[in-house]
Amino acid sequence: MATKTNNPPKRTAKIMMAAGIGHFIEWFDFGLYGTLAAIIASNFFVSSDPATALLKSFAVFGSGFLMRPLGGFFFGSMGDRLGRRKVLVTVIVITSISTFVMGILPTWHQVGIVAPVLLVMTRLVQGFAAGGESSGVITYLAESAEPHRRATLTCWSENFSFMAFVCGSGLVLLLTYWLGETAMNDWGWRIPFLLAAPLGLGGLYMRRNMEDSAEFHKLKATGKIEKSPLRTALKTSLSALLFCTGFVVIKAVSSWVLQSFMPGYLSTHLHYSRTDSYLITTLGLLSVAISMPITGYLSDRWGRRPLMLVACAGFILLTYPAMLLMTQGSVGSSIAAMSVLGVCVALFNGGCGAAMVELFPTAIRYGGIAMSYNLTVAVFGGVTPLASASLISLTGDPLSPAWYVMITALISFIAVWFAKETAGKVLD
Repeated sequence: MATKTNNPPKRTAKIMMAAGIGHFIEWFDFGLYGTLAAIIASNFFVSSDPATALLKSFAVFGSGFLMRPLGGFFFGSMGDRLGRRKVLVTVIVITSISTFVMGILPTWHQVGIVAPVLLVMTRLVQGFAAGGESSGVITYLAESAEPHRRATLTCWSENFSFMAFVCGSGLVLLLTYWLGETAMNDWGWRIPFLLAAPLGLGGLYMRRNMEDSAEFHKLKATGKIEKSPLRTALKTSLSALLFCTGFVVIKAVSSWVLQSFMPGYLSTHLHYSRTDSYLITTLGLLSVAISMPITGYLSDRWGRRPLMLVACAGFILLTYPAMLLMTQGSVGSSIAAMSVLGVCVALFNGGCGAAMVELFPTAIRYGGIAMSYNLTVAVFGGVTPLASASLISLTGDPLSPAWYVMITALISFIAVWFAKETAGKVLD
């Protein structure tokens, strides 16, 4: 059985920053597409109807998620066999390069149909790399934490990703304000993507200099590394894979509703200005980032299940009223509505990362989480913006996406309800 990890505060902070800053850069890069979906739609898809062009843009957004399971299988197996650090270094290089390339792609008006084809190819590469990111960072942080502080530390993986979304959305907001909507639509949208190059170099430096996790070092020392970790996970941990899948349903949907669906939804369907749309989204995402450290701490004190169940109930009861409030045309009310949903996201994610890690033994942990996490994100999370926009198109009801969120929250509620409490568990 693994012994208790005992890290001094300085080492814990170093571990968190090394993994977290790389995670920040990874999701800053990957999330930019969702924030800029409406502008990308006008540059890469020709349509007289902005809503139709937005649907096409969301379809390309979803294409990146189709590659995440493949990336999860590839990098998950590699992470269990070769170590967490090597994979985390690799994925940040691939993501940064593909994001930079997205910033220099020609548009429809320059090369016609070639433009969206190149966009899809770039997005597929991004998605493949992303398949190894979240599961790797969660695993790395949890394996480096003391049992009674595991959620407190792992929640920072989620917090860094939402801070990345805040910074990405905030940067787009500032550029739109400074350049104006016309310049932003013509060329300004490229700037955030081009920042991937210097940011990626910074993240690469941080990750190359971090140690592998304590638990992986122990596993390697005992010679018990699995040669086929994915096959072993399917044979020995099927119930853990199913529970992990159930947890991730609302985790994926709620995150991508706030980050990727809302900016285009607010401007295209509710007719807010682009500046107001980015402001509402940025402050809504900020509410998640502010709340997450608190919910991680509470998860270590009260357990994973209570917070995750309350969060699911919150999505079921509050999503429709929150979206109804957004239709009133008030920026202040929309910010409040987004913040309510943001707190629900933080409540769920505060304990979810630790709960997933605690389902699996060390030898198959990275791959087990990567399989269930990325398959679920591909099926539910990646199609969230497209499914939500399609519901509006089919029903004519701007509030119909709320039902998608509520149904997926019910799925996760059932999974959490039947799961065992794992807070404080010693890994292996």
